[in-house]
Amino acid sequence: MTTDNEANVEDSVLVSGQLAENLKRVEELSKRLTQVMTRRKGHNPALDAPDQSLFALAATKYWAEAMQNPSKILEHQVNYWSQSVTHFIEAQQALAQGKLAAPEDKTPSDRRFKNPLWGSHPYFNFIKQQYLINADAIRQAVEDVSDLDETEKRRLTYFSNQIIDMMSPTNFLATNPDALEKAVETEGQSLVDGLENLVRDLEANDGELVVRLADENAFEIGGNVATAEGQVVYRNRMMELIQYKPSTKQVYETPLILFPPWINKFYILDLKEQNSLIRWITDQGYTLFVASWINPGEGYADTGLDDYIQDGYLSAIETVKAICDVPKVNVVGYCIGGTTLALTLSLLKQRGDDSVESATFFTALTDFSDQGEFTPFLQDDFIDGIESEIDGQGLLPSYIMARTFSFLRSNDLVYGPAIRSYMMGQTPPAFDLLFWNGDGANLPGKMAMQYLRGLCQRNEFAENGFEILGHTLKLSEVEVPLCGIACETDHIAAWKDCYRGITMMGSQDKTFIMTQSGHIAGIVNPPAKKKYGHYINPDLSLGVEKWLDGATFHDGSWWPRWNDWLAERSGEMVSARKPGSRRFKPLMPAPGAYVRCKPGEPPAI
Repeated sequence: MTTDNEANVEDSVLVSGQLAENLKRVEELSKRLTQVMTRRKGHNPALDAPDQSLFALAATKYWAEAMQNPSKILEHQVNYWSQSVTHFIEAQQALAQGKLAAPEDKTPSDRRFKNPLWGSHPYFNFIKQQYLINADAIRQAVEDVSDLDETEKRRLTYFSNQIIDMMSPTNFLATNPDALEKAVETEGQSLVDGLENLVRDLEANDGELVVRLADENAFEIGGNVATAEGQVVYRNRMMELIQYKPSTKQVYETPLILFPPWINKFYILDLKEQNSLIRWITDQGYTLFVASWINPGEGYADTGLDDYIQDGYLSAIETVKAICDVPKVNVVGYCIGGTTLALTLSLLKQRGDDSVESATFFTALTDFSDQGEFTPFLQDDFIDGIESEIDGQGLLPSYIMARTFSFLRSNDLVYGPAIRSYMMGQTPPAFDLLFWNGDGANLPGKMAMQYLRGLCQRNEFAENGFEILGHTLKLSEVEVPLCGIACETDHIAAWKDCYRGITMMGSQDKTFIMTQSGHIAGIVNPPAKKKYGHYINPDLSLGVEKWLDGATFHDGSWWPRWNDWLAERSGEMVSARKPGSRRFKPLMPAPGAYVRCKPGEPPAI
């Protein structure tokens, strides 16, 4: 028979054994951590924060305001002091009542603080309430800074919010009840697993921290994502051209070419069968081709937008015309793929080439007069940092782009995942969208600077003209029939900016659809899900606000509406075409080799 004392001793021995094993793992992981950090190449510090002159200017303006209007500043300061002292007194009074309880909490709901201890435990509740008081005070201080131009005010607001998000008590072990409870429950195992996750993520990016958002082992390109049947029918140094197998006996005469962005891989449009736009398009009776861009590595430093247009868009158009034996094609451009499509259409106009019957733009920016949420990253100090990075490597590494996009939604895409992975020791979820999101691509140095300087900063395409292949290209020269699709809550390509670009194009046949949701979910919106609706207003002479005021909302996906528009511009029905032709024989099954390339690795052809 075992006594209670003996059981306690056995438990103690067991715990000690587990702790010893964990300590051994921590030692091994610490060595790996040291090794990976010694190999870290680092990056230009300008990519981490704005030039200090922004904060110096803000401080100068703040104190100037204090001197000119001291009562306003003092009112806000006194209010902050009052809230902080009152909060402390209420916490003390709650404890004085002899109960381990928090004072009354009237703070707004925040999903970071879901654990009941944030509301019931006096320690965690005090920290949470004081953090929210501090956050409000910082926001008010930024609001008090006057006499800053709009761009600098946007940047100050953005970076101050980054500081607020970074300092959340949920981001620190000692003030995160979820992480502490997990550590106690697992006897430290969660912290060891978290360190393993941290070291693994650092090793994957040569010492640069990019939080892994999805379990990469759960997905295989061509296995359970990107599985639509087709063949690579053409390949050059810039792209593989995939022709998809028809799913109908007859197809429209005019084929369709889809140009995705090359910042991420094309298979966002073919994640799984039930939400695959690629499959849906072929089911509607179209001969579909998709460009799968190379993930550039060594040797692509001098590759520019000229190369993407010449060896991407123009080569694809001529190849598809030859394979299908047709004089014209329809084209689609998604995001930067749409921006470059617009450049290509201006070039074709100047050359007198009428190979394109119609064009569709998915969330594509062509007028950059309003830089929107990217304002903080499109000023000279940040772009100079990118240029310096490119001068050293010849490429803009994929992790820099991934990190930039992530910090636009830092709580959802940086801190939340980091807490779960590094403090809770959880394996990232098996989520196909997040897997795709982490499968980024490098950008060629020349192309990146053309885009950032010429298009984003100087807005040359929409204003004085953008030089490509010996031509000065202008947005107003996009004259083919066109359909623009933009997304209501898109934080990458704001719908109002997409709309403005469409209205500036010279076409006399324009349609614009604004769908609910964001940059991805708004586009990947299959009808069967009956999830997001869309807005229609045929009068594109209106400004954005009046266009929306007069728009009609329709339930359901925009896909069928676009199909009706596209079908009218796709000719008669002909017998379905098998992938390839006598001249362009299939090279390998879809999704091809380029889509599987990791940054810096050659394609397995």
